[in-house]
This record gives sequence, C-alpha cells and structure tokens, in this order.
Amino acid sequence: MRLLYYTLSLFCVIILYACQTEDTLKSGVGYLRLSVDESNEMQTRTATLPENYTGKQIAVEIIDKSGKIVKKTDDWELWKDEAIELSVGTYTIQAFSYGFDGKQSAVEAPYYYGEETVSIASGKEVNAKVICKLANVKVSVKLSDNIKTQFKAFDITVKPQETGACDPITISVDLAGESEIKAIYFPVTDLTVQYTLTNQNNEMHSATYDLNSVKGNDHYILNFKLEETGTTNDVTVTVDETMQEYKYTFAVSQHPKNNANLTVGVWDRLAYLKAENVTTGTGVSTEGITFQYRIKTTIQTKASETPWNNVVTTANENTYTAMLTGLTASTTYEYRLANTEGESIGSVKEFSTTIADSRESLYNGNFEYWYKSGSVWYAASQADISNQSYMWDSSNPGSGSFGFNPTIGSTDVKYDGNYSAKLETQYAFIKLAAASLYYGRFNSLVSTKGAKIDFGQPFTSKPIALKGYFQYAPVAIDYVGNNQPSNTVSKGDMDMCSIFIILSKGTYQVDNTDASTLLTEEKVKNDDQFIAYGELSASECVSTNGQWKEFNIPLKYKEEAFSEEPTHLIIVCTSSKYGDYFTGGKGSTMYLDDFELLYDGEPIIWK
Repeated sequence: MRLLYYTLSLFCVIILYACQTEDTLKSGVGYLRLSVDESNEMQTRTATLPENYTGKQIAVEIIDKSGKIVKKTDDWELWKDEAIELSVGTYTIQAFSYGFDGKQSAVEAPYYYGEETVSIASGKEVNAKVICKLANVKVSVKLSDNIKTQFKAFDITVKPQETGACDPITISVDLAGESEIKAIYFPVTDLTVQYTLTNQNNEMHSATYDLNSVKGNDHYILNFKLEETGTTNDVTVTVDETMQEYKYTFAVSQHPKNNANLTVGVWDRLAYLKAENVTTGTGVSTEGITFQYRIKTTIQTKASETPWNNVVTTANENTYTAMLTGLTASTTYEYRLANTEGESIGSVKEFSTTIADSRESLYNGNFEYWYKSGSVWYAASQADISNQSYMWDSSNPGSGSFGFNPTIGSTDVKYDGNYSAKLETQYAFIKLAAASLYYGRFNSLVSTKGAKIDFGQPFTSKPIALKGYFQYAPVAIDYVGNNQPSNTVSKGDMDMCSIFIILSKGTYQVDNTDASTLLTEEKVKNDDQFIAYGELSASECVSTNGQWKEFNIPLKYKEEAFSEEPTHLIIVCTSSKYGDYFTGGKGSTMYLDDFELLYDGEPIIWK
C-alpha cells in the first residue's frame, strides 16, 4: 500500500521588508508559519463518526515544556499564511485528525497522528516538519470473482483478541456488488478474523485467523479466493516491511471442512436441538463442542451483535443434543454447533417459537362426578352423559348388560373430596372382566369373546407428566387367557395394575380379540400415529398395603415427532395389567383419585 501521510512543514521565518531593520523584532519571541501538504487520500465518512468527519482535517496543538497547550486550532487551514508568535522556549507540536481519536473501530475512518519537538529562540528562524502517519490499523477485504459466483453469502467479523479493547465489526458482503469491501479501521490491538461463506447448497464454511503483533500504520489485506481443487489450503502471508502492508490469502472450498447435520424440534417455549454427522477440518478443535443460541436480529453489526449463549449439550459418539427451555413465545432464534474457540461446526440455522401453548386440564380428574345411565355407571355428570360430552369411559358398557359394573365411584375409600374411582376385576358371564377407566369411548362387544374400544379424546396440549394417587390391593392370578404373552405373568403370580398415557394423532381402536391391536410400549414407539408415551413402572404396579400412593408418570416424547401437535389424549387405567388377554385375579381392586396433568419443566426425549 502506498503510504498515505500528511507533511506538516513547521518553520519560523522572519519577514524583513526593505524598510525594516533588525531593531523592529520583539525581544524574547519568535514566529512560526504553518504549512500542510495535500494528500490524495479520499475523504471518508461513517455513521459512527461525527457528521462530516474527514481524516484530512488536521488539528494542531502547541504544547509548552510544562504540558500546557499554549495555542491550538481545529483546522490548520485557519493558520495558513499566518505568523504564529511564541515565547522563547521548547515546544511539542502535535498534529492529528480532528473529530475522532482512533480509539474505536469504525468503517472507513483513518486516524492520522504525528508530533515533533521544536525550540524557539529570539530572533532565530526555526524549520520543523511533522509527519502524520496512519495511527490506527487498516483492514481491507477482497474477494475473487469465482467466490462471488459460487457462493450466496459471505460474512466476516474482525474483533479484538482482548475483550473490550474495541467493538467488533461484522460485515455481510453484497456478492453482487464490488469485489473490494470498504476498509475498516481499528485501534492498535491484536485482532481475530472470523469469516463464514455459504454456498449454493446452504452449506457453510467457517474459520478464524489471528492477526498478532499489530502496530499502527499496519494495513492488513485479506484476499479470499476459491480453491479450484475443492480443498482448503493453509493461510499464506506476504509481508512488505517498508510499507507495513500484510497480505493474507484465504483459500476456501465450496465444500466446508466443518459440517454438521442440524435439526430442531420446537413447541411452546421449548426447542430440542440435534447435530449428527459432525465433521471438522484439520486444525479445528473439537474441544468443548456445544450448542449455542441467540435471538435473531435484523442487523447484527458491531453496534448490535448479539452474543451467543451456550446450552448444556449431551454428546453420544458423533451425535450432540440439547434442550432449550425458557424461550420467549413468538420469537425467532438462531442456533449453531460451535467449539470453545467460537468456530461454527456446520451452518447457523434458525427456528421460531409459537404462541404459548394452551394447558388443558383433565375432565373430572378428581372423579367427583358419577352417574348411572340405565344399568351402566359412568365417571361423568348427568348433563355430560345426556349431551355425550363425557371423556372417561370404562368396561362397564360391555359388562353392564350382564349386571356387572367393575368400575364405580367409591365414597368409602378416597384420597380427597367425596369420591374416588374404584376398579375391581370380576368374573362376568363366561370371562374375566378386568376393571378399566380410560379417556375414550366403548365401541361394541365382539359377541361374547371381547370388545372394541376407541381410545382417545380430543386434546391439543403438551403436558410433561401425569400425576395422581392410587391404592391397589391385588390378589393372585387365577385366570389366564389363551393368548397370554410369554415372559409376563402366570397363574398363581400376584396380579398387577396398570396406568399409561399417550398423546396421539387421532383415536385408536383396540379389539381385545385381536392381540395385534393391543397397545404396548413397543407398538406405540413404532407407530407414527403416537407422539409421546408414559406408563407406571412395573415396580410400582403392586400392593400399596392399604395406603394411598402418589404417582408421577413422565411423558416421553419421540425425538422425531417432538414438533408435532397431538389431536387426542389417551389415558388407560386397569386393575389387571393383562386383562385384555383375560388374565388376572378376581377381586384385585384399584382406587384412583386426583389426576392432574403437569406442564412445567423439561420434557423427556424418547430416542
């Protein structure tokens, strides 16, 4: 780079006219006349500087030996052709760009400075020259034409290595514009260059490079060119010591060295982040790889750059996951995978939260409503039975026609209020009838062999758990069905109860004469209809010894269905876990009370 400078010619000239003599000079003073050579440096402007700032306007201060400013001007032009009278003595002449001190980073804002010491003697001429050099650091960016055609976006950030030394500057380059970007200037401090290029497939190439031992009057020229072979070479540096011009060439590939397949699942104020197939280039640290996020702003420049926030990240071989909680509804966020040095691993992507989800409560969750319609008891009010708006159903519509109601309201054993739900396994007609209570509708009997049930009631919220209280008094299993699964229970074993919850996309029909339709954890996991599942563990499905026991069943959300919205809620409770197979113990009794859906907290991911 051609060294740009101003020359201040400071000299003392005593003008003698033909009619004057040496006796006309004042005793004990001298004179200065100020002259400044013009420079062809173009005028610069930037929104962060005072209006009409120009690096060419040079201010001058004349400072005596005690440090006192004895004369000053904001513009040397005002002193042009003027004799400056000074007392005899030694002075420091300081010349600098007016209106900006160069201590902050800015676009197209050069800051020039120079100083010289002069001695003023009585009746003596003094000539002095002050050379103003670039006192801050200039950074220029140039892109090759093939980068402009092969990439769709280029972002570069130059920031100080020392936090707080100055603001970082981020520039999003218009690839349809000029190849050379406007120069940016920094105070003298070591810098870090961080750049990201996005190719036509939206893949990103990101890297950082440090500029060390930075000095005033340095000019760093950052040349970016496309590596034709498709690989990325190391940075090369050419140094011109005379001009203090440093040329850095960055060879970049259309195919990024650092990559990751990022996906996100979002609902309410939560986001589940996942990165797979993570790769890094040579020399890129894999230490401390973690997810980061921030609110997306329209313009992220040196004045408004939003810092990245780290997220607690779980690593499993080459897969990284994280759960973001406490987000703001209806807000767009950016997220990325990065190492401890702040290098992006793969693309920066974004997601938007929705409006806050509704939090639906359970109908008759405290089981205070009971009504007998004909010979069948329902866990509902009379009005809801009349208008068919009840949510809970049971095995009663099937067995009630034979005079049995295995599920009824109880006033004798209750946790709270006036009623609880009592489920008792009975022998109805020619088969064992396990008592049940479920969110759904009884469909029909399948002759005397079994029944069809439509599980699920309309529901669009996303709870994280089902909480409630139960009491269970099992008896030994004395009936075993013909289709009883192996490795479960046998005759003589103690009976077990069951409670499970499912979020579904639509209702689901079970025909207990067809074992392939029965709901199991494996079936729920492998069927795309279902979004989340939870059940009371086998270790809890045992006798409570006549005591009420609180339960909390977490819902496990399928990883691949995290963002999906449910349409129906399924809850199923039974006094004999394998009652669908007509297996159980006659007399096994279960009480239920105060069911509640929980919404606060972090959901579990079902992988």
